[in-house]
Amino acid sequence: MYLKTLHLKNFRNYKQQQVEFTAPKTILVGNNAQGKSNLLEAVELLATLRSHRMARDRDLIEDGAAIAQINATLERQTGISDLRLTLRRQGRRTVNLNGENLRRQMDFLGVLNAVQFSSLDLDLVRGSPDGRRHWLDTLLVQLEPVYAYILQQYNKVLRQRNAYLKTRQHSPNVEGIATCPQAETSEELAIWNAQLVAAGTRVIRRRERAIQRLAPIAAAWHSNISNSTEELQIKYASHVPLAENSLETVQKAFLDKIQQREIAELHRGTTLVGPHRDEVELAINQTPARQYGSQGQQRTLVLALKLAELQLIEEVVGEPPLLLLDDVLAELDLSRQNQLLDTIQDRFQTLITTTHLGAFDAQWLHSSQILYVHAGEVLMKE
Repeated sequence: MYLKTLHLKNFRNYKQQQVEFTAPKTILVGNNAQGKSNLLEAVELLATLRSHRMARDRDLIEDGAAIAQINATLERQTGISDLRLTLRRQGRRTVNLNGENLRRQMDFLGVLNAVQFSSLDLDLVRGSPDGRRHWLDTLLVQLEPVYAYILQQYNKVLRQRNAYLKTRQHSPNVEGIATCPQAETSEELAIWNAQLVAAGTRVIRRRERAIQRLAPIAAAWHSNISNSTEELQIKYASHVPLAENSLETVQKAFLDKIQQREIAELHRGTTLVGPHRDEVELAINQTPARQYGSQGQQRTLVLALKLAELQLIEEVVGEPPLLLLDDVLAELDLSRQNQLLDTIQDRFQTLITTTHLGAFDAQWLHSSQILYVHAGEVLMKE
């Protein structure tokens, strides 16, 4: 797939900007806080309807404007698509594909595929489990667009169940047991449990399957980058025992686990079991990378994950996705930079942000489109 044009209106610090991409690789050069990352963020939003910065829509709209628009023309093997995402300061965002407003945002997903790799991703290993869950969910949305709806449904049930638990929350009595009308609570809670299990099982099974597919690809990349000196292990660690990934088995295990934690949940007023508390475990040579991996090892691991994402999306979708490299080369040493740049070649259309061109050899510069970004404007020449 090839992104031909991108048009931004009132998005972040871009008032009105049209960009035409004329080469497989585009290098965006500029000082910090000029808008380089904002341009990549716009492409990421078209691909996933999410931002790795996790900003609210109103934060994406230029000050003083009511709406922002991101328009793009994308060429794929199946033809050319026109995409438009409209963000509103007041009201819901809307999506438009080939001139038609789509009722379901889910139908917009999967048209453009992209992998974002930024300096923020280097926190994937040492950061919180929430960051790793978000990374996995963003990948899944591209592999299986219906997953966006499945995750939304789970989060809705989770919020409602938590709200119910809050209403039944009581201080423990002298024996340490929460006091509330037991029969009534158990009956209502059983209804919420059933809904949480039904929605959560769909999330857990898809996450588990995605990790099963990604893990060997990432391990192969990691072995290649580390010259076979290290072995990477990735595991989806669920609070729900996953002896089997069948629907009935996971549902039963999920329900059993919730019932075991019922008293604790009523006491704390929140849901303690489910995919919102699961973890993606990353280990190098069987040792948890988060606690024991050196900074170099952690960066090798994240690079392997990103290369695996590219490969897996290409296998599933049938076309190479776009690669968005946001200020990441400066964070990698020379050997890891070369590994990444050698892998890209012209296989993936790539948008790269940088503050200077020193990281690129003459061949790369010759085969790349170079654009300069200054104060929300994209220029051909500095």
